[in-house]
Amino acid sequence: MSNSRIEQIIEEIEDYIDTCKGPLLSSGDKIIVNREKMEELLRELRLKTPEEIKRYQKVLANKEAILADAQKRAEAIVAQANLQNQELVNEHEIMQQAYEQANKVIEMAANQAQDILDNATMDANEIRMGAIQYTDEKLAELQDIVQRLVDTSHVRYEAMLNNFQDFFNEISSNRAELLPQQPEPEKEEPKEEPETAAPQAME
Repeated sequence: MSNSRIEQIIEEIEDYIDTCKGPLLSSGDKIIVNREKMEELLRELRLKTPEEIKRYQKVLANKEAILADAQKRAEAIVAQANLQNQELVNEHEIMQQAYEQANKVIEMAANQAQDILDNATMDANEIRMGAIQYTDEKLAELQDIVQRLVDTSHVRYEAMLNNFQDFFNEISSNRAELLPQQPEPEKEEPKEEPETAAPQAME
């Protein structure tokens, strides 16, 4: 099976991801991508995916055609054998020989027809399993790409928050430099309470 356009797009996405650099002070599994470039590739991928699935469905539909053709060929062989049998039986002088030969021909025809059906069924199942496996592999690749895009979005979002925090700290620092420093109010010393005379004892 030749490479389809969807495979080419996946290869382009993988090649592009390999060229992307990661943010500073980050682990090697995080990168920064160009959003417009990635959206363009994903847009084309969405358009091509239904076409590829239809093509695989068409391959699966060929299974029925293979089985129908095999059944038709088997029926034709049995019909020919029956015709030969009838012609041999009509020959009175070789009646017994014709009967035995006809049975052998019918048996051989039935065996051949069964072999054709078995081989056709096996071929159709192999085509079906191959198409399903191929489609699953491509969907797995798409799933991996989407996961990497989600991880990349988290990295970009965290970087943006850090930039906002730095900007906020810089604004706060500038405001602090602009505001005049207010003198601290003088502390008042506590006033001493007047001493009260002790009551005189009554005589």
